[in-house]
Amino acid sequence: MYTVAALYHFTRFENPAALQGPLARLACSMGVKGSLLLAREGINGTIAGTREGIDAVLAHVRALPGCATLAWKESAAREMPFGKMKVRLKREIVTMGEPDVDPRASVGHYVAPQDWNELISAPDVVVIDTRNDYEVEIGTFKGAIDPKTRSFREFPQWWQENAARFHNKRVAMFCTGGIRCEKSTNYLLSQGVEEVYHLKGGILQYLEDVPETESLWEGDCFVFDGRVSLRHGLKQGDYDSCHACRRPVSAEDKLRPEFEQGVSCHRCIDEYSDADRARFREREHQMQLAAKRGQAHLGATHSSQD
Repeated sequence: MYTVAALYHFTRFENPAALQGPLARLACSMGVKGSLLLAREGINGTIAGTREGIDAVLAHVRALPGCATLAWKESAAREMPFGKMKVRLKREIVTMGEPDVDPRASVGHYVAPQDWNELISAPDVVVIDTRNDYEVEIGTFKGAIDPKTRSFREFPQWWQENAARFHNKRVAMFCTGGIRCEKSTNYLLSQGVEEVYHLKGGILQYLEDVPETESLWEGDCFVFDGRVSLRHGLKQGDYDSCHACRRPVSAEDKLRPEFEQGVSCHRCIDEYSDADRARFREREHQMQLAAKRGQAHLGATHSSQD
């Protein structure tokens, strides 16, 4: 059993590039795999490994400038959910494309999972899912608004086009682990929304803390690793992922004519060329050969987005 740690922290790194090498070397030396993003605004990512390995990496991150109060979310995986370790430099640790957004300045009111149901059931509260469309498709909170954004970068434009719908409403927002809400609630405050709330610890904390019998969550929660989705109690769901586009696919989706293992699904069939699909077929072939040899293939790597 592997320990999986999802983390993010907004702080000021004057030279993220100087942090990249030591962090990557430590993680690799401890057998930890996953994806960590470094930017001037902080760190974000998900990693997996042994208890000892995860503890070592977390201790290293907490020692980085401004990261002493780092919080993270742990869960478990039966198999290693990542193919390799990546520490990448980015302009933002979660891309919104709004340079004036700064969660360190102000964010919405944090709402504990135990208090979330009462808040989102209030008649003057509008509930907005800040995640991508394919994430929302497999699970969300009952009655939540789906902005149908393909990436978080689209959220500000969606808000500008729909803000009038929510006049005189309190706004409650949620995402997988909380990072997208840190930025989106700061953005709404800058747009003059007076009462903004977000789910502390995100969906993952809610699924861990709130009993399924009391839950307003419907479906699975998509995660950006080899487990693909989680359910109440953070138990792994039944979804697989399309190795071409990394979106979730169900058993029913695999019966659709657009699905080809490792090559395409109904969501991405028109997004790639024949040359792309030929390349994907060869990658799938190599992955199958590696599996027969009992080896991990780097083509199975997933990305961390939240």
